[in-house]
Amino acid sequence: MEEADIMIVDCAILPMDTRDFVKKGLVALKDSAIIYVGKQAGAPKIRAKRTIDGCGKVALPGLINCHTHLSMTLFRGIAEDQPLKTWLTETIWPLEARLHPEDVYAGALLGCVEMIRTGTTTFADMYFHEDHVAKAVQEAGLKAVLSQAVIETGNEGLDEKIFEDSLDFVRSYKNYADDRVIPCLGPHAVYSCNPSLLTRIRESATKLKVGIHIHLAESLEMAKQIEKEHGLTEVQLLEKLNFLNSDVLAAHCIHLSKHEMRTLAKHHVKVAYNPVANMKLAQGTPKINDLLRQGVTVGIGTDGPASNNSLDMLQTTKIGALLQKQHYHDPTVLPASSVLRMATIEGAKALGLEKSVGSLEVGKKADVILINLEKPHLTPIHNPYANVVYSANGSDVDTVIVNGRILMEDRELRTLNEKQILEKANKTAQDLLAR
Repeated sequence: MEEADIMIVDCAILPMDTRDFVKKGLVALKDSAIIYVGKQAGAPKIRAKRTIDGCGKVALPGLINCHTHLSMTLFRGIAEDQPLKTWLTETIWPLEARLHPEDVYAGALLGCVEMIRTGTTTFADMYFHEDHVAKAVQEAGLKAVLSQAVIETGNEGLDEKIFEDSLDFVRSYKNYADDRVIPCLGPHAVYSCNPSLLTRIRESATKLKVGIHIHLAESLEMAKQIEKEHGLTEVQLLEKLNFLNSDVLAAHCIHLSKHEMRTLAKHHVKVAYNPVANMKLAQGTPKINDLLRQGVTVGIGTDGPASNNSLDMLQTTKIGALLQKQHYHDPTVLPASSVLRMATIEGAKALGLEKSVGSLEVGKKADVILINLEKPHLTPIHNPYANVVYSANGSDVDTVIVNGRILMEDRELRTLNEKQILEKANKTAQDLLAR
């Protein structure tokens, strides 16, 4: 008889690998890994320390948020209905200039609470004082690919310090939180980092064997500015700098020609699709179906809570599917099963983590969420992928497990004190505005 730490019985399963929906399944977890996932009938005899009743619930891999700025939870609702340039230069950047490390920590903890409650188990973040985000991730029990943002200020001494701080973060946080934190480099964008700085970041990433997280082709206005200055598009400039590689995660990728899409595919660059933020800031709609046809790996991101107002990946995934259908005037584009893969296994590929997370497979990490299907808006179940993508929302997530550790069960958080975190975040946000 096999031994397990946790066994989830009588649950439906969406493995998100090559296998299809399992109606009556069993998932067994031992230490931090999955030791069985499949049909309950015919499963080996397993004795578990803890059994979870999964009746009326569906198990699937934890959701993967491929692009966010977690601590911007503090700015939720502040910068509303503004063009991107105004949003950045007149509202967000002046507020961020006032941020203290403890503010970032408070905002990150708030974001961790929201992500656990809505089923996200792994996320990619780019922000300031990222060591404090790492601390919040460690306490919450989540997984994260974290990058200290690098933005050119025009002050040579300050710019050098920002760059060196980003390298120090990478060196200091490798293997942090039992390897749940993966540091990488985060040049903000082509328009906010000069070519020399981008080259240094590329060389450093290669030397340190870490990834790069960057905003790319998000703003048409900024894209035109780059072309005017360099005579090249953002993608062309990055290719000229030998910047593009399989370790690059590019957020947005809205304003791309077919040739530029082929360039990204050629270099195996990964893309983070952020539909809600793109719509809210009216930046345009990325041609996701075209990118997929070129063979580009695409994951989904919420972007920061100031440009989305939510970290709910289920909500963002639904909107992402619908936006593409509308954009192409084709209801067959990005079907439910495909877009759910983008929120799970394809998201894992985008972060270079597909060998450990993104699908429920024996040997992979025990990152599992349960969604309660016994709700009026989730009844009946003709197509489980459609139920999850088009009908479910974050509040339907019942249980969240990461590395075999229960972070939430029956909607009750196990690792964080939600009340204290909300109170602290409210106070921090008010103090920040008063500075």
